[in-house]
Amino acid sequence: MSTPYGFWSSPFTAASVAASAPRIDGAAFVGDEIWWSESVPAEGGRMTVRSSSGREVLPAPWSARSRVHEYGGGSWTADADGTLFFVDAREQRVHRLSPDAQPMPLTPAGPAHGGLRLQQGRLFAVREDLTVDPHLRAIVEIPVDGSAAEDSSAIDVIASGPGFFAHPALSPDGARMAWVEWGGERMPWDEAMLALTRLDDHELVSVRTRAALQPEWVGDDELLYADDPDGRWQLHRLRLDAPSAGVEGVRITSTDADTGYGLWVLGNRWYQPLTDGRIVAVRTNGRDEVVVISPDGSTQVLDVPCDGHVSVDATSGSRVLLSGSGSTVAPGVWCADLATGEVATVTGGSPVDAAWMPPSRQIVVDGAHGPVHAFAYEPANPAAEPPSDELPPYVVFVHGGPTAHVTGAASAAIAFYTSRGIGVLDVNYGGSTGYGRAYRERLLGQWGVVEVDDVIAAARGLADAGLADPARIAIRGSSAGGWTVLSAVVRGGTFAAGISRYGVTDLRALAEHSHDFEAHYIEGLVGPLPASESLYIERSPLTNADRIDVPVLLLQGADDPVVPPAQSEAIRDALAAHGVDHEYVCYPGEGHGFRRAETIIDALDREIAFLQRVFAKGL
Repeated sequence: MSTPYGFWSSPFTAASVAASAPRIDGAAFVGDEIWWSESVPAEGGRMTVRSSSGREVLPAPWSARSRVHEYGGGSWTADADGTLFFVDAREQRVHRLSPDAQPMPLTPAGPAHGGLRLQQGRLFAVREDLTVDPHLRAIVEIPVDGSAAEDSSAIDVIASGPGFFAHPALSPDGARMAWVEWGGERMPWDEAMLALTRLDDHELVSVRTRAALQPEWVGDDELLYADDPDGRWQLHRLRLDAPSAGVEGVRITSTDADTGYGLWVLGNRWYQPLTDGRIVAVRTNGRDEVVVISPDGSTQVLDVPCDGHVSVDATSGSRVLLSGSGSTVAPGVWCADLATGEVATVTGGSPVDAAWMPPSRQIVVDGAHGPVHAFAYEPANPAAEPPSDELPPYVVFVHGGPTAHVTGAASAAIAFYTSRGIGVLDVNYGGSTGYGRAYRERLLGQWGVVEVDDVIAAARGLADAGLADPARIAIRGSSAGGWTVLSAVVRGGTFAAGISRYGVTDLRALAEHSHDFEAHYIEGLVGPLPASESLYIERSPLTNADRIDVPVLLLQGADDPVVPPAQSEAIRDALAAHGVDHEYVCYPGEGHGFRRAETIIDALDREIAFLQRVFAKGL
């Protein structure tokens, strides 16, 4: 007997999704072990550090999490002897945890730290102190002996200024430091400079770059980095035999793919040089591939299971640590030995049952502004039999950022919907990374227009191809994705319902209360204030709430500093005033992104109940 799409019985419960795949935040070789950081949803999303020997290196209640630039990253590192250095999530102080000891602070209370790097036994970090100056940040060296725990004057400031810093890199001889920096008026994927200095005299050298990423030394006078002067992030080589102002690197790769993407968080690694002159790098064109680049420029694609948001975390001899997700495996950490070809799973990475989770299909549809890229996940459940005369409902996923991207990875969160007979269309709308600068800059000045056109085009393309029921397509997104959800249902005519997680509803309120990292982001996406105020009003879903005529589910974190609850509550009140079917839930203790198991479970259960109620009307 057949069962309608969207109502199939599924083993993928909200609780199993919450516990299925912890978030991985970097991996490292530590002596004979491999360490990695992962989230513990059952403990409020605490970030712990675990070892391949089976022990928990960072015990509860400690949590390694940075809030630098609001989105953090690079919250831990370790030395070969098993000493852990981490940013305490609560106070943002850097701590040292030696074997068989208790964590001890290395920095004073007050400033936040992130992007930790331990190089030649020296600990470097990005520092910000919003209580002193909301615009002043620095790259600092932190004494590892604890002498600066109460005395900030013991911390050496390498570089500072009213902008942003990332990727501190120390030369092998300890004489030079390189880093990436950018001003607050631009985002790092628009414009970022590679800078370096001699540590003895602090003479600054600025390298001519467009949007630099991840400097890495391959000798005392030679530096690698990524940049995208020609529209794709490619690797460049800089020789510093006689450094001078205006020095410029030479591009050493040329492919229709990116080695790098938006610098939202600190600590990402898109490539690593090997001691034999080869380079292991990620190349992204929708999905990722990992390649080994030889000194002569030839490349070999590594046969690894991860192909989504891959980070090349560390190397040791011929071994390379990779973390990320995959189209046929769960998120995890892998160790690839380039000498033997062996790829060993360190943690996670379990194969996905194709009967329940078939690989996503890359699709491209024609949109008003050019091609639109997306990944389609068809409904799949070997125990279900759908009606022969029924097309499946779909939910269109809209990522945040908006300068982020999805890779078609498998996940229990996707299977939660597809196993119930609801297809998922994950859209990389114009503005997304992963397809080059031109695709990314399609959104400049057009936020609220281009990405809305693109998600509508993707949904209609799926329906026109006879793959989805055009009357039962919903849309779901978080943060900037929530903005697109609400903007799309304002348009009307395509989506039967909208689910917004901590979505932006009022552009003027966002501009007024935006944190420093994104203080000028909206100017590039819409226009400067006050000159463009009419656009801010015209495009805001809150202004156009009277045009929404489909059910809306609003989910919000009570402690969200990026999109405060007032944004969701304003659209809630407007929907109520106009008699629009809606639900609103605010979760205490949650910020910008849900981390607690109980929140994840409740949100997913509410979403599926909401969609089933909406889709039942179309049967």
